[in-house]
Amino acid sequence: MTQDQAADRSGSVPAQAAGDTAGGAPGKARREVLIVLPGLLLALIIAMLDQLVVSTALPRIVGDLGGLNHLSWVVTAYVLASTITTPLYGKLGDLYGRKRLLMIAIVIFLIGSALSGLSHTMDQLIAFRAIQGLGAGGLMVGAIATIGDLVSPRERGQYMGYMMGAMTLAMIGGPLVGGYITDSLSWQWIFYINIPIGGAALVYLARTMHLPPKRVEHRVDYLGVGVLAVAATAVVLLTTWGGNQYGWGSPMILGLGAIAVLAIAGFIAVEARAAEPIIPLRVFRNRNFSLATVMSFLLGLAMFGAMTFLPLYQQTVQHASATGSGLLLIPLMLGSTVTTLVAGQVTTRTGRYKLLPVIGGAVMTIGLVLLSRLGPDTSKLTAGVYFVVLGAGMGFLMQITSLIVQNSVSPRDMGVASSSRMFFQQIGGSIGVSLFGVIFTRRLAEAMSVRAPGVHIGAGGGQLDPATVNTLPPAVRSAAFFAISHAVDSIFIWAAPAAAAVFVLALLIREVPLRGRSEPPGEAVPAPEPELVS
Repeated sequence: MTQDQAADRSGSVPAQAAGDTAGGAPGKARREVLIVLPGLLLALIIAMLDQLVVSTALPRIVGDLGGLNHLSWVVTAYVLASTITTPLYGKLGDLYGRKRLLMIAIVIFLIGSALSGLSHTMDQLIAFRAIQGLGAGGLMVGAIATIGDLVSPRERGQYMGYMMGAMTLAMIGGPLVGGYITDSLSWQWIFYINIPIGGAALVYLARTMHLPPKRVEHRVDYLGVGVLAVAATAVVLLTTWGGNQYGWGSPMILGLGAIAVLAIAGFIAVEARAAEPIIPLRVFRNRNFSLATVMSFLLGLAMFGAMTFLPLYQQTVQHASATGSGLLLIPLMLGSTVTTLVAGQVTTRTGRYKLLPVIGGAVMTIGLVLLSRLGPDTSKLTAGVYFVVLGAGMGFLMQITSLIVQNSVSPRDMGVASSSRMFFQQIGGSIGVSLFGVIFTRRLAEAMSVRAPGVHIGAGGGQLDPATVNTLPPAVRSAAFFAISHAVDSIFIWAAPAAAAVFVLALLIREVPLRGRSEPPGEAVPAPEPELVS
């Protein structure tokens, strides 16, 4: 396939052609890439900022609205909605072009943010968070796929620093902004803060993002999207309700399991016959793509699942304010930033990357094991050291998995490859939040039954926030601190094997040379040897 044909099919500039003209070449073309980059980084920031801001404010939200048993759904609804729509945004971006889809995603996200701030019940908040997620699904995939279109894989390491800088700003600023707003104003304003940032991104991209318009004949795989949505929803509901609201052997859970299996099988059958599959099955014939996708799933499960409940521990057991809770996470963000920048420099200068996810998987496993030692008497300094270790491991993984995926496919599949990787990372995160939420609730109840029989904090969907815990009698409050610590420790213990599996899978990665500006795209390599696709 020629570059012109690839461009006609994808609606965007192929990686090779873009690299020749933009990704590192001097002159006007490079300046145009750097001009549009801030808008893409703003899209990344608002997508990440929201998750981190909300996580910090969750204890206050539960204290105001109640519904502890539904706490994980404030995160899960957002992640599930974004997960389902991510492949659709990736495919439609390949067909129609990135700009239109990215701007639509921003508008939907802002509508969901405004509605979330107006919520008066936990059910309303969960529903409006789902609307937010419908927009969020297109933010990160749109930004990352656009970078993939404009910059060759070999040079992409240079831009990983920009992207990680934006992510770090969101990671550090998110908890701080969320904590400050929660302490000074109210938790509703953590959603309203998205509106000026998202509005600025919308205006900036409208004025500066000028990708070549392409009109192509296409057939959108709406049936595939629908079947995928059913499968993802069934899996998340199964992990959320199983062993909590319904027994594992109950008709509801068994029915959800059957629906999930049938939907996954149906999705594979639909995609095999679709003219324009939402997730082309051919990309999974590439060894590196499949390995990196599974690694992303496990990374999402361990990272999002484990991190969701940290603010509750910090704001109750460690007596931190909402703002202080954000400050306590800075060591994790700094550890992640430093190693990501190192990874970007290594890949740019050497073109080699296999060792990076191997190190990342090992270090992340160590970090999770260390965090499983948190207790009522753990100092903030000790916890900070543990966070640095975890962050260092995450930094070696987050962008490298994306780089491996994009280097494994031809330019025409750049959007679906990026969205597929993100889909599996998000579904892993969604399952992790749901599954760990069940573990947290059960371990909390078990520990309280031992330390303070007859006392049920947070039972029946009640309140569990710092203010409530601090009003308990001293003996009961001490038991609550132990129970919360025990429940959080259990989550990290369960997350550690997922990180260890990432380490094992990284050892199996075949190091394929990263493409440069003048090198042919991966689809030029014969199909019978998918491991060699570059």
